[in-house]
Amino acid sequence: MIKVEWLYWLIGLVFVVMAVQMATDRSNPKRWTSAAFWGLLGLTFPYGTGVANATAGNGDWTLPAEPLGVAVLTLIVLAGFNFLGKGVPVTTTAEQREASAARLGSKIFIPALTIPLVAIVCASVLDESGLFETGKATLLGLGLGCVAALVVGMIVTGEKKVSVPIHSGRSMLEAMGSALLLPQLLAVLGSIFAAAGVGDQVGDLVNRVLPDDSKYLAVIAYCVGMFLFTVIMGNAFAAFPVMTAAIGWPVLIQQMHGNEPAVLAIGMLAGFAGTLCTPMAANFNIVPATLLELKDQYGPIKAQLPTGIALLGCCTVIMALFAF
Repeated sequence: MIKVEWLYWLIGLVFVVMAVQMATDRSNPKRWTSAAFWGLLGLTFPYGTGVANATAGNGDWTLPAEPLGVAVLTLIVLAGFNFLGKGVPVTTTAEQREASAARLGSKIFIPALTIPLVAIVCASVLDESGLFETGKATLLGLGLGCVAALVVGMIVTGEKKVSVPIHSGRSMLEAMGSALLLPQLLAVLGSIFAAAGVGDQVGDLVNRVLPDDSKYLAVIAYCVGMFLFTVIMGNAFAAFPVMTAAIGWPVLIQQMHGNEPAVLAIGMLAGFAGTLCTPMAANFNIVPATLLELKDQYGPIKAQLPTGIALLGCCTVIMALFAF
């Protein structure tokens, strides 16, 4: 059985390998602290398995949680005080890239399409085969799809050295910086808010303001709340537990008997509309502007804002008309 932990260990190994590359890159003025950040992050993946085993009471391999907490604080200090840098990427010339693009043509999209194809096959065909850990076929399929895409990409381009894509990946990793971790951190923040009872407090405030049995106002409050919380937190998955505990489940589903899948799915989509409109969603909005070297780093948000507002309106109307 292929376990999801093995995928996490592979991700951690990639970070450690790239950290070693950074440490040897003299063109990076902050090579040692950059290497420390990504190397430490990579080591937290296998170490986290031991912490999870200890928390779950699994005696196979247990480790104390305190060093992991120190590692997280160290990562915060390194990123917060701007100790991350980037070196000069070793790449081909513009003429060589144009020639390669002309030679490959549409074949360049084959590796990208390999990822969802493998993920779909694993989730739909191999889920019940016993090959994957129970309930993890989709996630493991995504990881296997990435590995397969690497192999396919090397075959399509004729590249024989695996170090070349790893160096290219490191350059992109340095360009993205610590913003790469923001979605995961914000998702954890949403869980912390839910555990702290923020959703209950928001729900109490909403119940005091909303008139009884006002379905349409409750729908507006839920969809707009998902939108705004996502704008603030940068991640719809972080906003979802808070707003669903406050309005979605107790008011729209339990009190007003809304259809559960419809209410929750449309509410999440309203949160995704907020993702289009916030710099906190760095991976979607700020990082692409950096990678594309746009003059206005908020250009993607400005272009997406009308779509986000329109999508929020559509979600609200669809939920009010069809979710009850």
